[in-house]
Amino acid sequence: MTQPENREVLNKEQSKELDRFKFQFVYLAPILASLIFGLGCAYILSPQQPATIPVTPIPESTPGAPVGNALYFVILVAISAFVFYILLKRRSKKIIKALIIVAMTTAALLLSLVYLSALFSFYPAFDILLIPLSIVITVLFDLAIFRFHSIIRNIAVICIGGALGIFFGFAIPLWSAILILAFLAVYDVFAVYRGPVGKIAESSGGLDDLRGLSFSFKDVQMGLGDLVFYSMLTGAMFFSFLPSILPCIVAVVGIMVGSIITFFMLERRGIFPGLPFPIMLGLAGGLITGLVILPLL
Repeated sequence: MTQPENREVLNKEQSKELDRFKFQFVYLAPILASLIFGLGCAYILSPQQPATIPVTPIPESTPGAPVGNALYFVILVAISAFVFYILLKRRSKKIIKALIIVAMTTAALLLSLVYLSALFSFYPAFDILLIPLSIVITVLFDLAIFRFHSIIRNIAVICIGGALGIFFGFAIPLWSAILILAFLAVYDVFAVYRGPVGKIAESSGGLDDLRGLSFSFKDVQMGLGDLVFYSMLTGAMFFSFLPSILPCIVAVVGIMVGSIITFFMLERRGIFPGLPFPIMLGLAGGLITGLVILPLL
């Protein structure tokens, strides 16, 4: 989800500036940075076998698995958003912070282990450093999110969004990934306009109360989930059509064009779901390109 920063925490002069919010290409910078960082992570994972960590509950060989896995993801995201909304409504900020710390720390540790293991597969002599380095990276990440100022925090969120999305694109089979992204794009519309995400954004603290799960850039707030699923899309295109990276490049272009449309809609509405246009255009462009070149691979 994308929205201007909560006006209740801004002074009058800043609020007037928000009323004149206009799209500028600089707003695309964190999205593009996350995608580029994610593609670097994709090259690290590309020589590896598919991840053994179970990400989807239903094996791809099971009939109807893509639909079941997509529903699983949507339900998981919906429950998480509802829980955070209830906690915010009850002003349980300590519980919220504890949950975010646990989630972000777990994600950082898992990703550190995955990517360092992939790197050390080329240099087996350094395997002894896997656990210590993973812990160090996780601690530094937590400090960046929960202790350092906004610039460092934003960089950390951008990086973990790209890395986590690529991991999903690597671990989840293509058709499950496609349906997960499509279902989430549809759910995002409901969540913003009728569901818990929109209510969280309209609350007094807005997304600021979910530090680590969102970030501010200029005068716009974006959710970490948007970055994760954009990178998941590029990761799915990257790993599914190797050795060609053309579908991935086209998907990135589609995501960026969709993001531009999203920001123009934000000018008119003040709040707008971040997934539908980027996912729709990215999926369409990447899949069409991939299927066209597939006989040539």
